[in-house]
Amino acid sequence: MIHLEFNSESENEGIARVVTAAYMMRFDPTVEEMADVKTAVSEAVTNCIVHAYETGEGRVILDISHEGRCMTITVEDFGVGIEDVEKAMEPMYTTKAEEERTGMGFSFMEAFMDKVEVISEPGRGTKVIMERTIGGTEAFHG
Repeated sequence: MIHLEFNSESENEGIARVVTAAYMMRFDPTVEEMADVKTAVSEAVTNCIVHAYETGEGRVILDISHEGRCMTITVEDFGVGIEDVEKAMEPMYTTKAEEERTGMGFSFMEAFMDKVEVISEPGRGTKVIMERTIGGTEAFHG
């Protein structure tokens, strides 16, 4: 398991992607699997950076684990939370239209991962739990 805690600065989104990619290497992923998972992580972390802490910086936690070939990636913040998770997960929904945000973050996560669960409480933060099985039946290296 990997547990990484970092500030909600845009530069740290790249660190989250690299750590995720390094963890995935034990599964000998395809280029497409690697790109999909890194994109989903990027979207989840970017949501924390852009939406969670409107008055400044805060903490973001990235946890990565696996059972067999199924990776579980959790991205958590302790910011403003989401009032209506179902609405927030609708394609094109954004609270930052003035910043030209597309509102596709959750849609990308759902497209690239096998399972996405969002748990949020206004004023307490948001946790995104994503799962993806990597590879087929070839030998597992971890």
